[in-house]
Amino acid sequence: MSELLPSWRSGKARDAIQAFVEAVTQQGGADYVPPPERIAVFDNDGTLWCEQPVQVQVAFAQARIQQLADADPTLKDRQPYKAFLEHDLATIHSFGKEGIFKVAFAAHAGVTIEVFDKLSKAWLAESRHPKFGRRYTELIYQPQLELLNYLRANGFKTFIVSGGGADFIRAFGEQTYGVPPEQVVGSTVKTELQEADGRLELMKLAELQSFDDREVKVQNIGLHIGRRPILAFGNSDGDLAMMRYTLSGPGRRLALLIHHDDNEREVAYDRDFRLSPLVEALDKAEAYGITVVSVAKDWAEVFPPQA
Repeated sequence: MSELLPSWRSGKARDAIQAFVEAVTQQGGADYVPPPERIAVFDNDGTLWCEQPVQVQVAFAQARIQQLADADPTLKDRQPYKAFLEHDLATIHSFGKEGIFKVAFAAHAGVTIEVFDKLSKAWLAESRHPKFGRRYTELIYQPQLELLNYLRANGFKTFIVSGGGADFIRAFGEQTYGVPPEQVVGSTVKTELQEADGRLELMKLAELQSFDDREVKVQNIGLHIGRRPILAFGNSDGDLAMMRYTLSGPGRRLALLIHHDDNEREVAYDRDFRLSPLVEALDKAEAYGITVVSVAKDWAEVFPPQA
């Protein structure tokens, strides 16, 4: 196990993962699950990569809003744009998670899906985290990369189910996590099919279609995956419904919850993070049957080594 998950320290969390995978993959065993039913769902922000001081897509939206403000200076004095342009985190947090993402999505309205993909990739290639000074795609969690690979090696299909924009995650998810675009479930905006010079394109609109958080995550799992997961991994109350839904099914199941309690190697936070707090899931993890993963105690490494 240590060779398969070298960044996971020996303990309750790693043992739970090992025991679960061995049980559901042992053909003829009481807990055996056929490969098509081995569905694992992972939140993204704070579960697969760093979400502090704001979710990465919020930082991406800040850059886009700056471009819009350069073209229309009146935006600099209008909320919510003013807060984004001034990096006023207190005001940004006051909008609430859904409100913030509505602004982020609206900032990219009027471009096609293909253009948005190129914009996302270009920004991710150049932008750096304000604290760590590394590309955001380098601030993915090494233990989670190992876990994703371990699950796939054992016949699991791994999905990302995130409050972040599906199109944004699809721009880097396959290269970064090994999760292809069709296995990304996230927030979406409405689109419009348009024709130009005989070519059909999907144009992103400013209207939110689905904000993939809390109970909506479960609804979208039903809509887009069509199977109840047998493993779920999250880090906030926004993931609690998804974790409980996973555990509510028959047979052997596993739900894991990251607790960010390491302020030396990353950022320590839980119930105080207004954009995505961790309160009920942490307080009731034992009662719900959720395994808590401590960044400080369970992870020997947090981020991949720098090249």
